[in-house]
Amino acid sequence: MRLLAGRSRWHQSGHFRRESFRAGGIMLRREFLGTSSGLLGALAVGDLLGKCAAGSRPTGDGLAARASARGLLYGSVIRVGVAEKDPLVAQAYINECGVLVPGTALFWPKIHPSPDRFDFSAADKIYNFAAGNGLKFRGHTLLWYKQLPDWFGAAVNPSNAASVMQNHITTVVGHFKGKTHSWDVVNEIIDDKSVRPDGLGPSAWLDLLGPDYVPMAFRAAKAADPDTLLVYNDNHMDYDTPAWDRKRGLVLAYLTKLKSDGVPVEALGIQAHLDASETRFSETKFRQFLRDVAALGLKIILSELDVRDDQVAGALTERDSAVAGAYSRYLSVALDEPAVVAVLTWGLNDNDTWLEKIHPRRDGQPLRPLPLDPQLRRTSVWDAIARAFDAAPKR
Repeated sequence: MRLLAGRSRWHQSGHFRRESFRAGGIMLRREFLGTSSGLLGALAVGDLLGKCAAGSRPTGDGLAARASARGLLYGSVIRVGVAEKDPLVAQAYINECGVLVPGTALFWPKIHPSPDRFDFSAADKIYNFAAGNGLKFRGHTLLWYKQLPDWFGAAVNPSNAASVMQNHITTVVGHFKGKTHSWDVVNEIIDDKSVRPDGLGPSAWLDLLGPDYVPMAFRAAKAADPDTLLVYNDNHMDYDTPAWDRKRGLVLAYLTKLKSDGVPVEALGIQAHLDASETRFSETKFRQFLRDVAALGLKIILSELDVRDDQVAGALTERDSAVAGAYSRYLSVALDEPAVVAVLTWGLNDNDTWLEKIHPRRDGQPLRPLPLDPQLRRTSVWDAIARAFDAAPKR
């Protein structure tokens, strides 16, 4: 955490910011969001590549079509500008995805840069690209303790925090009313190290408003768009470790309380940032956790799926096999649960992975966590996801 003088101690830069050169990828990446002027006007890209009708059913043999055949939705995060820079990349998103998540474009520092100003330009470009090519659009995220703007600490206090939060949610969700598949209303709110009975982790919102900030956020989002799916998104729920066991228990107990209190939470987002070297995956425990969440009447989204391979030794074929195996084991359990309705990878091709910055390989080789390689060729990860969709029960 980087502490900024005179600003909220919770102001952080977020886990997408990076500047690194990817060997073999031939691509310089700065902020995950990018700084482009806009997807060839978004619709121009659609004209160039061939638009499909908005809301159309995925066709062809891409992952979206494989998922759709089982009543599932597949998609990916995308950063602004990526389609205009390379029409082939744009076409890959159109071919493979049924829904897009707009990277950092909806984070507070980007979309709410000053107390009285909102800037939807970056998010609108991605929405227009998605809608113009028949893809759904997913909102991420309305509240995350790691993403607060520079002005927040000086401008927000206990007396105005509720109105600031509600105004932000009403404005942002309202801007996209009727246009989103779902919204991550709150992100990463439970901490397995929390000493609180409810498990809520450190947050400026908790300091300012107390634990009611979460129900307030969901109710504000529901009022702004009654038809979008409202999601609580969190991490560290995948492996069989004491800490993550506790996290699953805390999340389940918190969801139970929200539901009993009439809070309009409608889905759990499981980030699913996996590790190909990790062996502590209990099919029994994870399957039961999914069943328990579903028993609350909630849908489940695998919201940020990828697999790191920085700790996997061996030749490229061995690494690829380990990554694909991690996908297969996880998805074979997750997709057996009918409440799981969507699978979203955190990136589509290996050029655009946030893992390169925080989990680089010591040997300097590029990571291979995503369905397409830097040349947009389908990888063993693509094969593993496609096979998992084909084997999934129909929804």
